Amino acid sequence: MYKIEQLLKYPYFADLLARSGLEHILDPLTGMIARPYILGFVRSLIAEKKPFSFAMLDLDNFKFVNDTYGHSAGDGVLKGVAGELIEYIDGFGVAGRFGGDEYLFIDLKHITYDEKKAFFSEMYTDGAVLRRNFDLEEWSPFITGTIGCATFPDDAADFDELFAMIDKTLYRGKSKGRNCYIIYVEEKHKNIEIRNLAGHGICTVMQSMIRQVELVPGTENKFHAVLPLLMDEVGISDLYYTGRNNVLHAVLNKDLRENVSDIVQITKDDIYRTNNIDDLAGPAPVFCAVLKKLKVETLLLTRIGMKEDTNGYLICAEPRSHRIWQEDECAMIYFLAKLIAVGMRVDGDILPE
Repeated sequence: MYKIEQLLKYPYFADLLARSGLEHILDPLTGMIARPYILGFVRSLIAEKKPFSFAMLDLDNFKFVNDTYGHSAGDGVLKGVAGELIEYIDGFGVAGRFGGDEYLFIDLKHITYDEKKAFFSEMYTDGAVLRRNFDLEEWSPFITGTIGCATFPDDAADFDELFAMIDKTLYRGKSKGRNCYIIYVEEKHKNIEIRNLAGHGICTVMQSMIRQVELVPGTENKFHAVLPLLMDEVGISDLYYTGRNNVLHAVLNKDLRENVSDIVQITKDDIYRTNNIDDLAGPAPVFCAVLKKLKVETLLLTRIGMKEDTNGYLICAEPRSHRIWQEDECAMIYFLAKLIAVGMRVDGDILPE
């Protein structure tokens, strides 16, 4: 929670505090600056023509925290992240709550691209603010976030343009798989439209999968056909799969042939996901060792099969540290596995041994 002395150094807040109490300008849950006043501060800096970097932070998969641990835990996470963010930028910036699980912060120190990159890199490293567990009374959820950032006046000349840029870069981060920061760069981001970054509805993606799968014969060819769509929508770099003999193959890495015989030990449910490969060390040490050899850190796996018959497994395995798989991403991979299984039954095709 902000204290009066932390805000008095800024003329905008000093004027506000002279007219009203501290509690009037703070968000009651997090103790950050409330939305009207954090936005007012931004407008005041633009009016003064004072350079600053402006960023929006969106917590990843926050609904999962509420649904899994309860809204009390969700509130605890919101307050925990707020406290860490306030401390991290104290002395050269101010943070506020935009709404829900979104935060805004202003940085008056890190203006150039290299300065911003170093600032955000540290923010994501060693549990400074994100990619860390927040210890609550009964739970300790691991929290990541996505950030979009732009700078006044280098990137934008007014408030509306500046806000549009952080919104755009935030969506860009989400489209890349979340758990990352995106700094606005004109040649990269100027012509990107949010409606395209936001992606398609899951129904549209599934329809595209059906079209891609129907166009080509053979299961391996179907994987090749659908991979570009999954790269765009799910943010994966390759697609892995096994047949009945549990040998791991990859669509792009054609030379990959690794025995993962104990994969069946973690597939009691149709979908398995983890953001910590060490979770597999006990039940599936062979599979775990292969994934570590591939420098994988996060896993999404689903069964290819109909009813009780298992033809193999479809696997997304990525190097990004502590990625949290979203529900719509799980739905897409599960749908593809069922689509492949139906095609195999109809065509009499098999997965490679």
